[in-house]
Amino acid sequence: MTGPEAGPFVAQQVLRPREQVQKQITDAILDGRFAQGEKLPSENALADMFGVSRPTVREALGSLVAAGLVRKIPGVSGGSFVREVDSKALGRMLQDSMLHVLRLGSLNIEEVSEAREIVEVPCARLAARNRTDEQVAAARAVISRQKTIDLFDPQVSVLDQEFHRIIAESTENRLLVAFVQALHACTAPVSYLELTPEVGHETIRQHTRIIKAVEARDEQAAAEAMHEHLTYVRRRSRDYPETKS
Repeated sequence: MTGPEAGPFVAQQVLRPREQVQKQITDAILDGRFAQGEKLPSENALADMFGVSRPTVREALGSLVAAGLVRKIPGVSGGSFVREVDSKALGRMLQDSMLHVLRLGSLNIEEVSEAREIVEVPCARLAARNRTDEQVAAARAVISRQKTIDLFDPQVSVLDQEFHRIIAESTENRLLVAFVQALHACTAPVSYLELTPEVGHETIRQHTRIIKAVEARDEQAAAEAMHEHLTYVRRRSRDYPETKS
């Protein structure tokens, strides 16, 4: 069709060689022509395949590493490999992205609290539905360790992250695990707390209520226990508006 009926001509931007290489490798990864964990051809081989220079290929691979699609392993037996996307790898990718955002601005306790409420209350419900006996035992082991350490021990934050990670893993939803892992790793919510013996003991009691409901497969009770816990943490946080005189 020609003339006005055909519509105006719209030119598509011509990509640079590095972008062409990056796009074609990305497409091959996403449609499965390069499988998860597969080693990509060497830089020399890719340069020959695309008819470009090695620096162009190196730049394209660097962009794929930054995007989280490829990982580079040094050494004679190393090379560029397609990332295997499990919950831990996805969590690390989200964590890296979140850290970049945090460094560009500021994050207050209200934003952290809202994000936790949106993500972790449904996590508790799903955990009660899908948990395994091993996951329940792991969460109880964390609580046992929480009872034995000093309030100002660096492990306080580590154990808090571990407990919430186990609850997330019990959902059997890898995306939820990744979000919880990234959220806790980047913000360390427990660091906002006014830590006192009373707060420490109450937090442990709340963790215990959560895992009891999860173990009993009581989805409603698990969600309510997590909501109660997050509300308590919010109201005992140093930067929460209602705590200020």
